[in-house]
Amino acid sequence: MAPSPRKPRVPRTGAPAEPESASAEPREPREPRGGEARRVSFGATSKVTVLRPVHDDGEARLPEDAEEPAPGATGAPDADHSAKRARRGLGRARKAPPSAVSRHASGDVLAFPVPRAKRIRRRVLLVATTAVALVAALMALVIFTPVLAVRTVTVQGTKMLAPAQVASALKPLEGRSLTLVGPDDVSRLLRPIVQVKSSQSRAVPPNTLLVTIVERVPVALVKQDKGFSVVDGDGVEIAQTADRGAFAVPVIDSGGSALPHGTFLAVTGVLGALPTDVLSQLATAKADSVDSVQLKLANGKTVIWGNSEDRDLKAKVLEALMKATENPVKGQTPVNVYDVSVPRHPVTR
Repeated sequence: MAPSPRKPRVPRTGAPAEPESASAEPREPREPRGGEARRVSFGATSKVTVLRPVHDDGEARLPEDAEEPAPGATGAPDADHSAKRARRGLGRARKAPPSAVSRHASGDVLAFPVPRAKRIRRRVLLVATTAVALVAALMALVIFTPVLAVRTVTVQGTKMLAPAQVASALKPLEGRSLTLVGPDDVSRLLRPIVQVKSSQSRAVPPNTLLVTIVERVPVALVKQDKGFSVVDGDGVEIAQTADRGAFAVPVIDSGGSALPHGTFLAVTGVLGALPTDVLSQLATAKADSVDSVQLKLANGKTVIWGNSEDRDLKAKVLEALMKATENPVKGQTPVNVYDVSVPRHPVTR
């Protein structure tokens, strides 16, 4: 065997030779060459998968410049550890599908797991998208299908009007979805009916629309050439009749001439504030001005009302006075005039 050209290392004089592995200064780390194993340090909870490069033939092998330690060599723990890591990476690369392994030949590939916050965002986005899709499908089912279409209109609260008359006016709503029918739609269709003062509507699934009518209340009759006009507290004509006894309301006495509009509204406003039992006992109502409204009872007694202020208070005072003098005490002068023009200081005479 030819002698090795390498010269043996001679220790310096006076200094005992020490093992290289024990006394040598720590070497500075050198930059890893392509294909060499790299050391990566992470926290205790980090999970990193090291994928070895795969060559064109599909086999994962160690880089050509990687050196494996000689069998039985000692004092090289780093090389031994690198070789073991290389063999483990080789085994994992053979088991992994080709799509999961990078074919980049210059080094290892670190496959990091998806962060937890990103996974949560993906799940939240998926749930929100599913919820929006379900709501959209439900709205389409309700609006564009006849599942909740109006098929029956139920009317209540009518006295002067017939329920069929109101239902006929609401005929255009049939076939429309209950979710698309609002109070404004009902009011618009009932506006031509003057007897209707207001209305309320409510959907009763699956196919019924419940409409509650508030009618105008007749408070007086106005003498016309051919009979009487029935008016409410707002002065709106709600009916006509030739029979004075058809409605238990007084007749507005105009004194042979038409009342000014303001005076007429003052009279009808006073009549509209009276309780039903008091209104039924009135015979006529008149006024020379808005401040001089007078009422005549069917028994001939007179009520001096005055202006239209404090109408509710005056109505309560008049009702109490009429009940108090209904059965006069023997020897007491009967009451012929009720003056409630100053309701806090009423006068009877």
